[in-house]
Amino acid sequence: MGYMEIGALTAFIVPVACGCVLPIMIIWFIIRKKMNDSNQRTQIILAAIEKNPNMDIEELMRKIAPKQRLLKEKQIAKLTWSSLTALLGLGFWGISAWLGYVGGSDPDDITFSAFIGFILLAVSISLAISYHMGKKMLVKEMEAEEKQMTTQA
Repeated sequence: MGYMEIGALTAFIVPVACGCVLPIMIIWFIIRKKMNDSNQRTQIILAAIEKNPNMDIEELMRKIAPKQRLLKEKQIAKLTWSSLTALLGLGFWGISAWLGYVGGSDPDDITFSAFIGFILLAVSISLAISYHMGKKMLVKEMEAEEKQMTTQA
């Protein structure tokens, strides 16, 4: 068994790291952050109970609970991400057109950038459809949410 070339080794390690290790690490960090936030809220509630056992725990929990995003904010986030991915997709298509026009580029690079652009545009279209469908379906809920926010303020 001989030595592996550095190119062959990186050709193996990079896809494994990006495809396996990176998603696992991202999920682990997200779960760890949620657990830390929950533990901090629990410690605050326990300290409040120790200092004043007669206090209203439900009100305290409402005050320190993480603020939920409104439906309208979620819809606007979908529209924002749709616009962003559309621009990125068009940018990748522009790069592939430029690489094809200039010439001398590897055809695999042109195909790869066009494929990435296609994927980003498909994601953009799906987010835009989700935004418009959600906008139609959640009109009453968003109005009720706005009325509730105005009565609380």
